[in-house]
Amino acid sequence: MTHATAAPPIDRVETRLLTLPLRRPWGHDVTDVRVVYVSVTDADGATGHGFSWTPSIGGTAVRAMIDTDLVAFAIGRPAAPTWWDDAWRHLHEAGGGGVTTIALAGLDLALWDLVGRRAGQSITDLLGRRHETLEAYGSGVNLHYPLDELVAQAQRWVEAGFGGVKVKVGRPDLAEDVDRLAAVREVIGPDRALMVDANQRWALDRAVAAVEALGPIGIAWLEEPLRADDLAGHVALRRETGVRIAVGENLHTEYRFREFLEADAAQVLQPNIVRVGGITPALRIARAVQDAGAELAFHLLPELSAPVAFSLGTATRVEVVEDALFTDLGALAAPTGLVVTDGRVGGEPTTGLGIRFR
Repeated sequence: MTHATAAPPIDRVETRLLTLPLRRPWGHDVTDVRVVYVSVTDADGATGHGFSWTPSIGGTAVRAMIDTDLVAFAIGRPAAPTWWDDAWRHLHEAGGGGVTTIALAGLDLALWDLVGRRAGQSITDLLGRRHETLEAYGSGVNLHYPLDELVAQAQRWVEAGFGGVKVKVGRPDLAEDVDRLAAVREVIGPDRALMVDANQRWALDRAVAAVEALGPIGIAWLEEPLRADDLAGHVALRRETGVRIAVGENLHTEYRFREFLEADAAQVLQPNIVRVGGITPALRIARAVQDAGAELAFHLLPELSAPVAFSLGTATRVEVVEDALFTDLGALAAPTGLVVTDGRVGGEPTTGLGIRFR
């Protein structure tokens, strides 16, 4: 892994806010995703492109933080991702994660892209490729789907060759969750992994009851059963049920991931590269997870997470959410180079991140 040791200074940082309508809403309150497209130009005139991302809300706040609090800080610093910690200290008073880390990701990704473009390498080759392909799993934001549509989605995942699928749970009546998952299990068969995601909907007693009710169906992991910041609750759930717990999309810093690892509160950790602040901290988190012997499964954004995951020592699964790839949303100026075939992700960008929005 190489940064330009004598990178020219940053001359200009520009942002653009994009609203990308989802092909199928993720719920009544999530009908689009917001992308803050970040361009960094160095003193030699070379430009790198990154982005920040959030579902429906927060895009304006993220862009304002970049424009107001990061641009002036960045100008004149090396056009390479070597000063993330300085930028994090600069933003930290505004919050220990969330808008601050999401904003910082846009700049970090643009700097990685610029280094890759300057070297004529993809981000995968820049980091050092160790896997040609990785296992993908089919995923959907489908709690609001009628049963027949959920079953049809599961059938599409089977036909696409995915070895695992993920379904949302959290209906008001737990028996309905059981019926829906039983129907999915019937479609996918006994050998495919079935993950379930409660999106922080439950209290501890409901989560314990759900684990017992879902046990006969066979679940590979239970994702975000409780509020993501409830460390003690996850420890108690693990102790009482033995279920494999997955968390991470709403943990924003390396420190929070380490706390969950040290407490054995989760066995599957799911950093979202944008939400943790970019590739720089995501690599640290990935190393910490894999060093601890836990499973790493990046959250969403396969066009970004897969090229990074190809470089990791231990293979990690890649989440592919139906109809949510940037390509599916018609957002990209050109293909990223990522290919999903027979349940596996392969390919790579030509140079840099390979993500160029229209």
